[in-house]
Amino acid sequence: MEIADVNRDKLMADMRVVIADAEELLRATAGQAGEKVAAARTRIQDSVSAAKVKLEHMSQASAEKAKAAADATDHYVHDHPWHAVGVAALVGGVAAGCREAGCALVGGETAEHPGLMEPGTFDLAGTCIGVVERTEMLDGSMARPGDVILGLPSSGLHANGFSLVRALLAKWGIPLDRPYQEQLARTLGDAGRDAALEAEPAHALATVGEILLAPTRIYARQVLAARAAVRAAGHEVRGIAHITGGGLPGNLPRALPEALGARVDPGVWLMPSVMRLLGALGGIDDGELRATFNGGIGMVLVLAPEAVEAALASLSDGVVIGTVAEAEDLGARYVEVGS
Repeated sequence: MEIADVNRDKLMADMRVVIADAEELLRATAGQAGEKVAAARTRIQDSVSAAKVKLEHMSQASAEKAKAAADATDHYVHDHPWHAVGVAALVGGVAAGCREAGCALVGGETAEHPGLMEPGTFDLAGTCIGVVERTEMLDGSMARPGDVILGLPSSGLHANGFSLVRALLAKWGIPLDRPYQEQLARTLGDAGRDAALEAEPAHALATVGEILLAPTRIYARQVLAARAAVRAAGHEVRGIAHITGGGLPGNLPRALPEALGARVDPGVWLMPSVMRLLGALGGIDDGELRATFNGGIGMVLVLAPEAVEAALASLSDGVVIGTVAEAEDLGARYVEVGS
């Protein structure tokens, strides 16, 4: 049968009938490391960071208490003197991310593409599959006006916006091995550097490459613990959104019904200095930074006001970043307000 002959509407309707009768559902997500891999290629020791990056898609599936979550990863490499060491580092990074997320690495494929890929280059993609009880699904339908939006900090850029990052590095001729505090001073001035390092002292001895390629934070275990704590207090997590491409404006509304929107106060959390740095290099204002990168928030939970205390007791670094309201009253599904 030709693909053109398939009645898509009928096929989807038939699938919905099957799903409607099921109490356990398959939950699958896929991710590809994209431009961050291209940045990591210049430093073999960063292969683990590049590999861990693609595991961020596990956070959403695992947060729904998906059982027997499994990840399968494909690696595409060009044969090179560092081939054995590089592939081992890539697989090791994926395995470390799987352990952190609480799932199993069940398979994968390594393929060499001489003549197609340049020497020393690699790419990778992965799929996470789990089984979730229908009653445990978080589908964006439970939030109500007046609910509270709780944010969890990101570990840096995660895996989004690297087309822009690479373009800015090339435009300004910034090497990845340059000391990060030197680049901060060059771009933000001495006062900007000092303020950044006071807020992020762990970055004082880092290089530009180490900051840009910081591994993506995997939230699965923390979010599961928070959901259990909220439930033990007699409440439920009403929505969740992983802040990936499109930043807060593009992802937070996914945790809400269509008629609702998010009112967010960016003044209540710290935007990472690396985003300030990139904003200065590219002439990008804070609002656009939050729509390009994650803005410093990598995961959000939506909760009834009375559930916030239990969630914060479980999540030591959680911060209330906004509230839910009628989208008609807000004039949009995502708005930012001053502190």
